[in-house]
Amino acid sequence: MNNTRHDEMREQVQRFHNDNPEVWDLFVRFTKNRIDRGFANYSVKAIFERIRWEVDGVGGEDQASFKLNNNYPAFYARRFMKMYPEHEGFFRTREQTSHYNDATQLPELGPRDYEENYHRV
Repeated sequence: MNNTRHDEMREQVQRFHNDNPEVWDLFVRFTKNRIDRGFANYSVKAIFERIRWEVDGVGGEDQASFKLNNNYPAFYARRFMKMYPEHEGFFRTREQTSHYNDATQLPELGPRDYEENYHRV
């Protein structure tokens, strides 16, 4: 059982990472592209938006079988800088205040949780 919201989110992102390794591959590729283009810092949110663009049938050819949760970018940024310490600081990070909050013990929300709201518009 998770004690903090941070533990809970870390478990969720790890499960997603294990189920969707192609997201990590794209994250590393797009991040290294920005580094190779001379950027000293970059937005992790922009990397995630590019992944969405490339795989959701807009810039890419196929629609994604996954959805990127907005809680994930901070974890991916930290993972990248841990795995590539020569790029420590490439993503600017803040203290994760979720360390101080209790776990919600609620499941992650997904697109189906919002379907009925879409039909009301």
